[in-house]
Amino acid sequence: MRIATWNINGVKARQGALLKWLEEESPDIVCLQEIKSVDEAFPRMEIEAMGYNVETFGQKSWNGVAILSKHRFDEVTRGLPGDDGDEQSRLIEGVFSVEGGVVRVCCIYLPNGNPVGTDKFTYKLSWMDRLHTFVESRLALEEPFILLGDFNIIPANVDATVPEKWVGDAAFRPESAERWRALLNLGLTDAVRAITDEPSLTFWDFRTFGWERKDGIRIDHLLLSPQAADRLEDAVVHAAERGKDKPSDHVPVVGYFAF
Repeated sequence: MRIATWNINGVKARQGALLKWLEEESPDIVCLQEIKSVDEAFPRMEIEAMGYNVETFGQKSWNGVAILSKHRFDEVTRGLPGDDGDEQSRLIEGVFSVEGGVVRVCCIYLPNGNPVGTDKFTYKLSWMDRLHTFVESRLALEEPFILLGDFNIIPANVDATVPEKWVGDAAFRPESAERWRALLNLGLTDAVRAITDEPSLTFWDFRTFGWERKDGIRIDHLLLSPQAADRLEDAVVHAAERGKDKPSDHVPVVGYFAF
């Protein structure tokens, strides 16, 4: 079973690239971030015609997440608990029946948090604190749970071509790193790092011509509960997507599982 994450950076702009990738790779479940689309405008029919069930949690112009699945949804949850005033669409979760039980897949678009010293960074840290509580509740279920998406977190120096340039960025601040480690300490496994020690970069900035200069970072992650980690077979970054026509600035990351 192949379960993927991809920050698509606007589903309208990347629809062609998305449909082509789905046709070529045929993953079982795909979690999208930054769809930048209300639910009604999402290209549901085109994707459903490829055999996928579609659930979205959209938002006009900004944010927005979606799950595409060849399996039917048993349950769908939208929004991160803990703040009734939070109107940003950043979390959607699906539960799916698989051989031997269920798998719970949670797609997140964690706040960027820049510039540091503003309410945006405060919101990022608060969101991560709420996420910690949410993950605790999911791990208590003792079932395969996959938390994946654009975390806007650079975990370590190896996850950046030039780590020095990210010092001070919200993705690399000590406060962010502390909360990342706290998540892992709950018992989650970083799927890519469980497979390889290579950089495995997932994002190259448009504004700084990151792809052309081979200057990227790893901020798109799959974190696994012990029950999901036991089923992990491989994790692959589809970096070649960044060099194609009209790409997202992120690329897909695919986990292979024995479900």
